[in-house]
Amino acid sequence: MNPYRRFIQEIVRALADADEARPRGDLEPAPRPDIPADAPAALIFSPHPDDECIIGGLPLRLLRELRMRVVNVAVTQGSRRERQRERFAELTGACRYLGFGLIQTREGGLERITAAAREREPRHWDGAVERVRAIIDETRPRAVFLPHDDDGNSTHVGTHFLVTDALARAAGGGPLHVFETEFWRPMADPNLLVESSEEDVADLVAALSFHVGEVERNPYHLRLPAWMIDNVRRGGEIVGSQGGAPPDFTFATIYRHSTWENGALSKVSRAGASVSATDDLSNLLN
Repeated sequence: MNPYRRFIQEIVRALADADEARPRGDLEPAPRPDIPADAPAALIFSPHPDDECIIGGLPLRLLRELRMRVVNVAVTQGSRRERQRERFAELTGACRYLGFGLIQTREGGLERITAAAREREPRHWDGAVERVRAIIDETRPRAVFLPHDDDGNSTHVGTHFLVTDALARAAGGGPLHVFETEFWRPMADPNLLVESSEEDVADLVAALSFHVGEVERNPYHLRLPAWMIDNVRRGGEIVGSQGGAPPDFTFATIYRHSTWENGALSKVSRAGASVSATDDLSNLLN
C-alpha cells in the first residue's frame, strides 16, 4: 500500500471538516498588545478586501512583536458596486480581528486603479494619487506594503503604480521600508522569506474568513496554509540559493524588501534573507 495515501486522506478530511464545522467571521478579536500612541506605522495598501490577510504574515508580526501601528488602506472595495458596502463591512471585521487599523480611500473605494487608467486617464489617476499621497503624509509610515509591478491582476499592478507615484509626491522624512508582495504572480527576484508561527497562520485564516461573501463562493481561506507552505519550497531556492536547502520553516510569506530613496525603490543590499518566527524583527528595519 502506498504509505502516503493516509497522509493525503488526512489533508482531504481536514479541509472538509474545516469547511463544514468552522465559523466564517463572527469571532472575538484575537489578543492584541498595547500599541503606544506614538508607535511607528506600517501601511498595507490592499488592492482588494482580503489582500490584507493573504500577505499579512509580516505585518501581523510587526504589530505583535515590535508593537507597530499596522493600518490597512482599502485602495478599492472590489469592482461589483452592489457588494462594495458589504465588502467594506467584512474588511472592517477582518481588520478588527487582527488588530489592524483601517483607512477607507473614499466611500466605495477608488475605481479603475489599473496601469491602463494611469496611461489613458491622467485626471482620474492624478486624483487617486493625491488621495494616497495625503494618507502617506498624514500617517508618515516607517514601512509600506504594496503589490509588485507584475502581480498578474490589473488592480494589483495598478495599486503598485498608484503607491509609487504617491511616494514620489510625498513629503518624505525618515527612512521608509517598502515590502512588495505577491499573490497572483510570483516575483522573479524576491529577497525576503518571513516565517509565521502556527498561531499567526491560524489568526490569518480566521481573519480571512470574515470575508464571508468571497469565501462562501470559494473557501480559499482554508487553502492559505498550503500557499504559505509552498512559499517555503519556492522561497528556499528563489530567495536563498538555487539548489540549496530551504530553511526549516513550515509557513512563510515571500516579499521583496527595498527602501524608498531619491524618488525610487532601491533593493536592500543584503540578499536571500530568511527570517524565522523567533528572529528579532527589529534587525529588519535597521
